[in-house]
Amino acid sequence: MKSHYQQNAEQAQALLGEGLCLAKWQQVSLHLPTGLNNSCYHPPLHEIDATAVELNPSALHNTEHKKQQRKIMLKHERPSECGYCWRVEDLGLGLLSDRHYRSGEPWAMEHYDDIVGSTGDEDVVPSYVEVNFSNVCNLACSYCSPQFSSTWMEDVQRHGAFPTQVPHNDPNYFTGRRKPIPHREHNPYVEAFWKWWPDLYPQLKHFRMTGGEPMMDRNTYKVFDYVLSNPKPDLHLNVTSNFGVEKSIWRRYLDQVMRICESNSVEHFMQFVSLDCVGSRAEYLRDGLDFWLLWDRVNEFLERVPTRSSLTFIVTVNNLSLSTMHALMANILDLRKEHNTDRQRVWFDTPILTNPAWQSIQILPDYYEHYVQDAKRYMQNNLESPERLYKGFKDYEVSKLDRIIEIMRQKPGDIDRRSVDFWRFFTEYDRRRKTNLRDTFLEMHQWFDHCQKLADESNT
Repeated sequence: MKSHYQQNAEQAQALLGEGLCLAKWQQVSLHLPTGLNNSCYHPPLHEIDATAVELNPSALHNTEHKKQQRKIMLKHERPSECGYCWRVEDLGLGLLSDRHYRSGEPWAMEHYDDIVGSTGDEDVVPSYVEVNFSNVCNLACSYCSPQFSSTWMEDVQRHGAFPTQVPHNDPNYFTGRRKPIPHREHNPYVEAFWKWWPDLYPQLKHFRMTGGEPMMDRNTYKVFDYVLSNPKPDLHLNVTSNFGVEKSIWRRYLDQVMRICESNSVEHFMQFVSLDCVGSRAEYLRDGLDFWLLWDRVNEFLERVPTRSSLTFIVTVNNLSLSTMHALMANILDLRKEHNTDRQRVWFDTPILTNPAWQSIQILPDYYEHYVQDAKRYMQNNLESPERLYKGFKDYEVSKLDRIIEIMRQKPGDIDRRSVDFWRFFTEYDRRRKTNLRDTFLEMHQWFDHCQKLADESNT
């Protein structure tokens, strides 16, 4: 069975040509604590002009930088900042990149004619908006930073930078424009957002709140209250969470979500949950996580919010997540069998980590590919079918594993440098977090020995 999602992406591949990506117009990710944005998570974040948004709040999205990138795309050329997708497409295997998947979705494709007929200078009202109101967060995940986690900020202010070859998360870097505005202080970007909101809200198809940890931010509940007072039956309302907040916050959040769904205030509520692997390995990568508390709350959410809701796992693929990929897929399949009755309620996506570079899957030895191949075989043996509707894996979920395998095979020229930084970072990570890399990932000792040897040699 070929899914609509896969068909839409293939149609977009045929239609878009060499450089066009509709997300550059119709999607925006706003990082309001630092006044930065991009139109998907692959290009580098760039600055929002604080003066411009005072006069025109839509400049939160329609920056001069982004307009220049749009003009490049309209000439059927490739903006260099979108290199993630170009690398996938240039493998020469006909693989679909994220620009095909994103552009193929209805919220983007319905604007195709207007976009190809534009000049690139227009102010666009996006239909898919992600917003990070605050960096307040209770976790300090290994690949995160002080920009997105107040716990990380506390860590580096206390201990300083990590001793990678270019000092990582150096507190001296997070000054001036790079320093997140504390959530209790006035933020001109948040102020501009709420000025823009009455014009933005009627055009929205998808609105997603990220963090930080959105459950800990007052703006999340301000949005919820607005939606309850102004129902929007075509809106997909989404929130990304680590599901690890204290009980009172969890109860408040869950009650609000139930009210929104039960009152039919939106078309659909999607709960995104960040989870890269299972058990102690998940807790190691995402410091502060309680895996079994998360899993209990996943089930509670699916049981208590059955109407107009779904849950998606964001599985960030990195070099410490592969060994439990099969186990995570098996757990997700169990959830699908239990909670997917007459529709799809349990989803997942597998974005590939690119930064920090020492956690990339590209620096792993070739034999680690077998973990992905094992997960792929498991998924192929449990594909969705008419007889197992919603109880198996989708075609595009399997094809995205092919992409992971091909990316793994593309070895960077600085692989030894990244391996040294891997060892330096996690040695310091263990010291600060009172964790143990070797005890947690027993099956990876051979590669760890290699990284340690390179790091020792670099110190002599």
